[in-house]
Amino acid sequence: MLLGEPAVYAERAGYDKLWHPACFVCSTCNELLVDMIYFWKKGKMFCGRHYGDSEKPRCAGCDELIFSNEYTQAEGQNWHLKHFCCFDCDCILAGETYVMEKDKPICKPCYMKNYAV
Repeated sequence: MLLGEPAVYAERAGYDKLWHPACFVCSTCNELLVDMIYFWKKGKMFCGRHYGDSEKPRCAGCDELIFSNEYTQAEGQNWHLKHFCCFDCDCILAGETYVMEKDKPICKPCYMKNYAV
């Protein structure tokens, strides 16, 4: 930074750090944070969404943070228990046997009824 240039000071980052206004961005998505709430964690700046992602898992079904201690992991993603359900009948699949049919989870009874040969 050159003397006289406008600068952004982020109190949470410490007194020794300054940014050009255009450089004050989320370290994950590069969203401009000048007029937004920012978060400082482990030497990096985050927008609210990506800070939340660093603290809690995000549900693949509803795209909301999962605050409950009970959730399921399936198909490489995290899910609220009620959101990992059969694509045909909406029954909850957490802890149940299911089959992936065309990238959609299907409970065993629906699979046997609608897809099995």
